[in-house]
Amino acid sequence: MLSKSNIYHDLVSGLVVFLVALPLCLGIALASGADLFSGLISGVVGGLVVAAISGSHTSVSGPAAGLTAIVAAQIATLGSFEAFLLAVVVAGIIQIAFGIARGGALSAFFPSSVIKGLLVAIGIILIMKQIPHVFGHDADPEGDMSFHQPNNENTFSELLTLVAGNIHLGAMVIGLLSVALLLTWDRIAVLKRSLVPAPLLVVILGVGMSLAFSGMSENWAIGTSHLVQIPVAKSLSEFVGFLRLPDFSQVINPAIYIAALTIAVVASLETLLNLEAVDKLDPEKRSSPPSRELIAQGCGNMVCGLIGGLPVTSVVVRGSVNVGAGAKTKMSAIFHGALILLSIAILPQVMNMIPLSALAAILLVTGFKLASPKLFKQMWDQGRYQFLPFIITVIAIVMTDLLVGIMIGLAVSVLFILNSNLRRPIRTILETHLDGDLTHIELANQVSFLNRAAIDRVLNEAKPGSQLLIDATESDYIDPDVLSLIRDFKDDVAPARDIAVSLKGFRPRYQLQDQIHFADYSSRELQGRMTADQVCDILRAGNRRFVDGTRLNRDLGRQVGATAEGQNPLAAVLSCIDSRVPAELVFDLGVGDIFSARVAGNVVGTKSLGSLEYAIGVAGVKLLVVLGHTRCGAVTSSVKLVSGGTDAMTATGCQHLQAIVDEIAPSMPSIGSQELNEMPADDFEAFVDSVAERNVQHTANQIVSRSDIIRSAVDEGRVKVIGAMYDVKSGSVKFLGDELRPLSTRDEWKDRDTLQSIG
Repeated sequence: MLSKSNIYHDLVSGLVVFLVALPLCLGIALASGADLFSGLISGVVGGLVVAAISGSHTSVSGPAAGLTAIVAAQIATLGSFEAFLLAVVVAGIIQIAFGIARGGALSAFFPSSVIKGLLVAIGIILIMKQIPHVFGHDADPEGDMSFHQPNNENTFSELLTLVAGNIHLGAMVIGLLSVALLLTWDRIAVLKRSLVPAPLLVVILGVGMSLAFSGMSENWAIGTSHLVQIPVAKSLSEFVGFLRLPDFSQVINPAIYIAALTIAVVASLETLLNLEAVDKLDPEKRSSPPSRELIAQGCGNMVCGLIGGLPVTSVVVRGSVNVGAGAKTKMSAIFHGALILLSIAILPQVMNMIPLSALAAILLVTGFKLASPKLFKQMWDQGRYQFLPFIITVIAIVMTDLLVGIMIGLAVSVLFILNSNLRRPIRTILETHLDGDLTHIELANQVSFLNRAAIDRVLNEAKPGSQLLIDATESDYIDPDVLSLIRDFKDDVAPARDIAVSLKGFRPRYQLQDQIHFADYSSRELQGRMTADQVCDILRAGNRRFVDGTRLNRDLGRQVGATAEGQNPLAAVLSCIDSRVPAELVFDLGVGDIFSARVAGNVVGTKSLGSLEYAIGVAGVKLLVVLGHTRCGAVTSSVKLVSGGTDAMTATGCQHLQAIVDEIAPSMPSIGSQELNEMPADDFEAFVDSVAERNVQHTANQIVSRSDIIRSAVDEGRVKVIGAMYDVKSGSVKFLGDELRPLSTRDEWKDRDTLQSIG
């Protein structure tokens, strides 16, 4: 969005990016074996054409170091730079078509570990590559980002040249002072918020010191080799002569289209990765449309090919500098392109006064920001499946080049994904089911032939007489070999071993029909066969699954249809109205498995007792559970009201709440409100939880003592009434035992030892 504030930030960031991009354009052109002017043209097009069409607010395009090897190879293969330009034009057309076809959606599949590895690797490369330039060693191309360099040196050997004494004192002083200025500027709040950008001061300082050193000795004077070198045109015709046109006579040459496809694919891949990386740096976390970016890059490459420029991509170095300089909109990228055009057309002599060591300092500090130690720690904390692809990507990019390193990182990420899929292609859950133990085998989203051995092993481990449910509800793809394995096991192996195999969720094209050979809901027959202890085991197993995060994938629609004509629940649960204690979820149950009665404080009144009598006397449930929970609000309020001698109506304005307080009160000791208020927070919480547990037992005793039909069922051994406590912190349920115990009287609670044991 255009505003005065945005325009200022964009102009400043555009200026900073221009200062960084200028030598990079020249260096990449030199490393590619092309004219220096072709790199500058690409910088102009990346700013004025690509940025204008792009939907990204922060990405900056230009000639890419990752394409230098491809450009050099294709120029040699095609025989002339003009023929290569035709390939660039065709590559642009391919990119536009790819963008129109929504090919940018591929960016959604790039692992975040590779993207973050790319950013850190660029930071490390900037640090290592710019250290020699900060010290005045400028033998290799400024824009070369590969490990191996055109002058037969590499990243490490260039660093070793400094030890050998290849240092220029004047350039070194400018470079080190520039680094010091940039680091200091970022640490002083007043300077950081000032309207003057630090990189601009660095350039002015560099030019001023260069002029000051001009009259000194050779080791201090800043010569041409240590300055920016823009081609200088003496006239307009000479300037126009710098432009190169494509050789359209090569339009029928098949090699042109092979080269174009290579450039389009590599440039598109690098663009999408860099676009994603720069978006992660954006403090406003805006998302750039990838398909539109491909169209913008295609238009840019068509223009580059037509006027003699190198192919362009989104470049993470320029983008990161742009974000770091405070860019707000894409006007910064457009402005940087305009400045490059102005510099080569009107002010080349002025630009050629800028020392390379000053620009190297800007890139060096940018590298420190990208390769932050915090990011290493963050990736380490996320575990090896994130850290290893991340660090391998970093090492691969640093030790090879951008494109090769990214491909290695992507390959490693795919291997980790395959390894994870091989290790966990299925989820196996043992359910204590209404009709015997049942093993759920839940297939993954993508089941390939690589998973065949793991699935075969799980099926063969099934014991004779057991029941299996193979669930493909979440599977989008199942390999034909796996389907064949399942068919053979179901039709041949399972019957021979007396294994009942049920199927669920298989799509019609798999030619496997859903078949359920067990009752996945409570029927009258199963209800009659179950005992209270067996029902309790089912609840315990369900809660374990709930805590472990392995809840069953139930076909609730099927259960709704199966129970439409009647219900035969196995248990009744009287729980608190608290929103954190939904009984069906806590015990991982389905439709029709339990009666669920809920009231604040899990107390029992006339109406709720009548509901429980119906559950046992008419519906025939085998188990009645009174489920309390920790940190109970109803119990906490009752404790405070009773200890303070206040009634609920006066304290809350709720005219019917006192009935609940009266039911909870017998479970409390006699304790004054002052003593309660003086309790430490942890002791008070433990005290309330102990009252809640006693309230559960009190309610259970009240149910049995007040209901003749329930008491008779308990005495006959047909039904059990038990208490349980749900921990809202862990999700686990503690059963309080099957035997009802008489509660202590209120006088017994007055014992101080008891109070101490509670507190």
